[in-house]
Amino acid sequence: MSRPLRKLGFLTIGLFDPADPRRGHESTLEIIELGERLGFDSAWVRHRHLQHGISSPVAVLAAASQRTSRIELGTAVIPLGWENPLRLAEDLATVDLLSGGRLNPGVSVGPPLRWDDVKHALYPDTADVEDFGYDRVRRLLDFVRGEPATGFSGTQGFEVFSDRVQPQSPGLARRLWYGGGSLRSAEWAGKHAMNFLTSSVVRAEADSTDFAEIQLSLIRTFRAHHPDGEAARVSQGLVVIPTDSATPRQRAKYEEYAQARLPRTAEPQGPARMLFSPDYVGTSAEIAERLREQAAFREVDEVAFALPFTFDHEDYVQILTDIAGRLGPELGWRG
Repeated sequence: MSRPLRKLGFLTIGLFDPADPRRGHESTLEIIELGERLGFDSAWVRHRHLQHGISSPVAVLAAASQRTSRIELGTAVIPLGWENPLRLAEDLATVDLLSGGRLNPGVSVGPPLRWDDVKHALYPDTADVEDFGYDRVRRLLDFVRGEPATGFSGTQGFEVFSDRVQPQSPGLARRLWYGGGSLRSAEWAGKHAMNFLTSSVVRAEADSTDFAEIQLSLIRTFRAHHPDGEAARVSQGLVVIPTDSATPRQRAKYEEYAQARLPRTAEPQGPARMLFSPDYVGTSAEIAERLREQAAFREVDEVAFALPFTFDHEDYVQILTDIAGRLGPELGWRG
């Protein structure tokens, strides 16, 4: 039996037309505002560089924090290979304070996407020695948790210096998430007392090609190594597209989208053996039944359902309205 859904969230990539990028960013903010009005517990944004999607999620969420008052705001996820952990810690704490303690930063590790193409622009002098492993997350955790960043604090002339990253935002450290698709990442996040984001992509590290089975093993590995055990927070993010109030045109569009992406779910993709979940399209009752059959979903009580990348603003309005009004309640969410 699945747990009643306690927290309902959604995730958007924030696509925009390069000829009119402001309109796309405004659309993302309007969708987050709509999410708050519909009662969602959280809104999350993706992170894209050198693409036509949100490249600065912290800045976008700073804007969203001033146009909302209740909904939690997350990143899923910031790839730390593009970031300086000290500077990011400053930005995250600043936005968390501006939001009234609503920020949920999700991060991941690994070399930046298309590393060979971007390394000379990103790290022209240090590309060969940059560390893209878990130590980058540990540094961010330390800075957010208030560990010393330098050996000096005090007054020099008229300037006052702190040895900790400023500002400090109480509670932010407990809202840091790790986005992981491997058993090693799940174990690391658990041992370091982070929260865990698991999405529609996992790594098929053994013989199994059962998506839900692999995702379940990630969740259980994370909790087995977390100080909070079974109470450790896990959020699942699958692509769900309810069609309850969709027009016939929208239904056809959604089904075509899911069908085009289905072949990649049949077997692991690429040398990293990444395995994708099918997209869930149908009425809220149909989607709820399929989710309850999924072993990993039965282990969580938080979700951040992912919106499809390429749909129009009015499609997102319909999908979010159906998720909040129909699918969420079908899954036990009370708003």
